[in-house]
Amino acid sequence: MFELKWLWQNLEGDRSRYILALILSVVGSSLTIVNPYISQRIVDTFISGEHAMQNLTQERGLLIMLCLGMIGFTLLRTGLAYLTTMQYEQASQNMLYRIRIFLYNKIQGQDMEYYDRNRTGDLMTKMTGDLDMVRHSMAWIIKTIIESLTIFIAAVVYFFSIDVELTLWLLILSPPIFIVAYIFAKRVRPMYVDLRERLSQLNTITQENIAGNRVVKAFAREDYEVEKFTEKNVNYAKANKAAALVWLDYFPYLESFAQAFNVILMLVGGLFVMNGRITFGEFAAFSSLIWAVSNPMRNIGIIINDIQRFFASLSKIVDVYYARPHIVNEHNAIDKRRYDGRIEFDHVSFKYDNVKVLDDVSFTVEPGETVAIMGSTGSGKTTLINLIPRFYDVSEGRVLVDGTDVRKLELDELRGNIGVATQDVLLFSDTIDGNIAFGDPDLPEEDTVKYARLAAAHDFITRMPEGYDTIVGERGVGLSGGQKQRIALARAMAVRRPILILDDTTSAVDLETEEHIQQSLRELDHPCTKIIIAQRVSTTAQADRILILDGGRLIEEGTHAELLAKRGYYYEVFMLQNEGIGRQVSAHGKE
Repeated sequence: MFELKWLWQNLEGDRSRYILALILSVVGSSLTIVNPYISQRIVDTFISGEHAMQNLTQERGLLIMLCLGMIGFTLLRTGLAYLTTMQYEQASQNMLYRIRIFLYNKIQGQDMEYYDRNRTGDLMTKMTGDLDMVRHSMAWIIKTIIESLTIFIAAVVYFFSIDVELTLWLLILSPPIFIVAYIFAKRVRPMYVDLRERLSQLNTITQENIAGNRVVKAFAREDYEVEKFTEKNVNYAKANKAAALVWLDYFPYLESFAQAFNVILMLVGGLFVMNGRITFGEFAAFSSLIWAVSNPMRNIGIIINDIQRFFASLSKIVDVYYARPHIVNEHNAIDKRRYDGRIEFDHVSFKYDNVKVLDDVSFTVEPGETVAIMGSTGSGKTTLINLIPRFYDVSEGRVLVDGTDVRKLELDELRGNIGVATQDVLLFSDTIDGNIAFGDPDLPEEDTVKYARLAAAHDFITRMPEGYDTIVGERGVGLSGGQKQRIALARAMAVRRPILILDDTTSAVDLETEEHIQQSLRELDHPCTKIIIAQRVSTTAQADRILILDGGRLIEEGTHAELLAKRGYYYEVFMLQNEGIGRQVSAHGKE
């Protein structure tokens, strides 16, 4: 009942249209009994009645009227069927449109934890196949149920008006049919839930393979990926066949019961005609309407099949519909102020799935200061910077921006003061100009060029076929890692935010380009607090302060010279990197 209530809520705006469609379904289906009734009148009056020959001569006008009535009611039912279908389609399509927009906005509003827990392929399945199944159910399955039920009830009422005993003889088959249908529904429902999950897995494999196609090709793993996809495809096909074939276990029973209606009518109805209990015209009416009783019974399995698919899909959609992010962006309309850029971590700890990633981290970054963060892989560097724009919330302690806990700040305002270049560079299927101006669509063209120059991207962009109007492929396919990093850096700088966060954004560029970028960052024409994650000492050396993380704890803090003097982690990294450079120079000299 909850699912049906949810559907009713989302029909808002088309409820009157859908109610009209339901009424038209009932009316159109009820008219099914009119033609059999007219047939009964024609048979009893002009074919098998005592005065049939006399009536053919004297009541010819009535015969013509009855024939025209049959034609008229057939055309009326056809017109009603067309109008009814149009109302169902428009109401369901409008509902689908509204729900899809709502779900997309809902997914956009989820926090990072939601994306960590939900597979992309699963979300895509919910937004496409599951939604279309719900629309199909609203437009066709419910229509079929209403019309089958109405035709069944109308036929039974009409049969009762002709002869109660014969009708009861026919209805004696109904209880066993409903019992078989109930057993079938109970057995098939979990199969469709499993089928829905296997489809999600298939879509996930497909999405991951397409997104990671360059990695697959680089490792020559096409055959492995084909095998993996084939395995998921086979699993889905097996589940689909199992759910479809289970119907065959029950089909013989339902079909036998449905055919038995005709047998009972021939035996009992024929006996009643011979005894004079019913007329031949009344028997003809029974015979012409017996399908109205047998077909709903015959189709009950197909209807149950579709209903189970419907509820399996609907439950997935409702999961997204009512998902609530832990970090909620209210999008409140406020006068967004520009921050000074002071950042403070006050005894911050963070856990992910009960695993401690950060442990009692405290430090302060003053406005305009440049702070570099170093540490081994998995030390918590990216997690730490993700707490500033509230991609995640702290487990303990506080993160403050300009003296205010970020949890008390309006998210749009907070994030509107932060420029970010992430470690995993994502470029959209758009022009290079569009990617750089992503954060500010109104960015003048000269500013796009300006920030591309600052990010050392202008030269390679101008060498591309259409310059800044060159379309880059999905995820920046067609560009090198270093080129993508520089475009992402230009995108982060172009929004001119008072806080700039760079997550290892120069790891794929050469030392000369990196020096150009470092110079550009030092000479930005607006006040900016910069937090830079880096693994190269050449990147961190010019920072005002360097923070060293290890195992989620802040183990060292100071300037380049101070940390070298401590001879700790930073000193070891410095020696390793400089020793590597020295060896390269030495080897080059020997050549």
